[in-house]
Amino acid sequence: MRIVIAGTGEVGTHLAKLLSRERMDIVLIDEAEENLSSLDNNFDLMTVNASPTSIRGLNDASVNEADLFIAVTPYESRNINAALLAARLGAKKTVARIDNFEYLLPKNQEIFQDLGINSFIYPEMLAAKEIVASMKMSWIRQWWEFYGGELILIGVKMRVNAKILNIPLYELGLQNLPYHVVAITRENETIIPRGSDAIRNNDIVYFTTKKKYIPHIRKISGKEHYPNVRNVMIMGGGRIASRTVEYVPDYMQVKIIEKDLERCNRLTEIVDNRIMIINGDGRDIDLLLEEGLRSTDAFVALTDSSETNILASLAAKRMGVEKTVAEVENIDYIGMAESLDIGTVINKKFIAASHIHQMLLDADVSNVKSLTFANAEVAEFTVKERSKITKNPVKDLGLPVGTTIGGLIRNGEGMLVTGNTQIEAGDHVVVFCLNMMIKKIERFFN
Repeated sequence: MRIVIAGTGEVGTHLAKLLSRERMDIVLIDEAEENLSSLDNNFDLMTVNASPTSIRGLNDASVNEADLFIAVTPYESRNINAALLAARLGAKKTVARIDNFEYLLPKNQEIFQDLGINSFIYPEMLAAKEIVASMKMSWIRQWWEFYGGELILIGVKMRVNAKILNIPLYELGLQNLPYHVVAITRENETIIPRGSDAIRNNDIVYFTTKKKYIPHIRKISGKEHYPNVRNVMIMGGGRIASRTVEYVPDYMQVKIIEKDLERCNRLTEIVDNRIMIINGDGRDIDLLLEEGLRSTDAFVALTDSSETNILASLAAKRMGVEKTVAEVENIDYIGMAESLDIGTVINKKFIAASHIHQMLLDADVSNVKSLTFANAEVAEFTVKERSKITKNPVKDLGLPVGTTIGGLIRNGEGMLVTGNTQIEAGDHVVVFCLNMMIKKIERFFN
């Protein structure tokens, strides 16, 4: 598969590195020669030093042979123009990064699809939704819904008081469990567990379950003492922050601390008047204490600096805040963030990569997601007639090592899966696998 990526910013560079490891035919196009040179020397990809909106440059990148064209420069108008040109020049599918929510409305997406842009990606909006989802329950690290919430994925950090520690999963399974453990992250290693594996203290455990069983998982995880989130403090008033407050439930009270006065004035114009905007430096602990940090249920650090966000979240934890969320765009810092136990981490690159991966698959798939702390992905496949996944019970399918089925939705109802489950055409199946294995799983659903 040939993929042309326009833009060597954070998202474009991450995608190029990720996809080149999957033995894709990757071409990276950008005007900044210095950004291209390091990638060209260290990764198996081709680079073109040209503007993504230059017809000559797009021809040099052989965009007419591209199965997918991805425009992810920092500039929305350039991305749209590049994607439109690529479509006219013969690219089979195109996707453009945007920062205008209006373009995502169904009636407007149809306009762009007619022009040749198949999909838009708005990482800041997707990040905002993840932040709000993770804040709804202070004791979880990640929350993800499948098929409108019929199945739920939650990631939980285990502590010494968890009731399911050091027990082999097959022994837990004898109790007819209302959940399925689909992945475990332990000291930067990701495990797709088997029956002989056991959960240990400080593991991040990913469960699939139904909503009605979430209180049970909270109990066995030893998280019943965690408060419900009512008061939220956000450090940094950028685009993710302004989108986040749009999705925050009405019962939450939110303060945004932003040091740029002009940005504060802009926020007062665009956000709901129930949101309090405070002009100040969020690194000033005295200011945060004065604004009620000790009585805050959730602290969200969204500045442009990963280091600042990590340290601020760590300080908030030490001040007694149970729930902290940090935007960490430097991938090398994510492991450090987890070792410092700062809470939920948001990374736009992972969010963008999940969206792009979905477009690379031939099977009918939605809800592809990279798990932030785990070297794993989750995807929701719709089962086709006569596909391989329907031929045998799950235990006899011969699924690759490093994969597991977390559950399925049949006739609109979520259900967990056992080895004896027979998957049927029309089912929505939630699959977990280690990174770069999702293409191997796809053949079971074609």
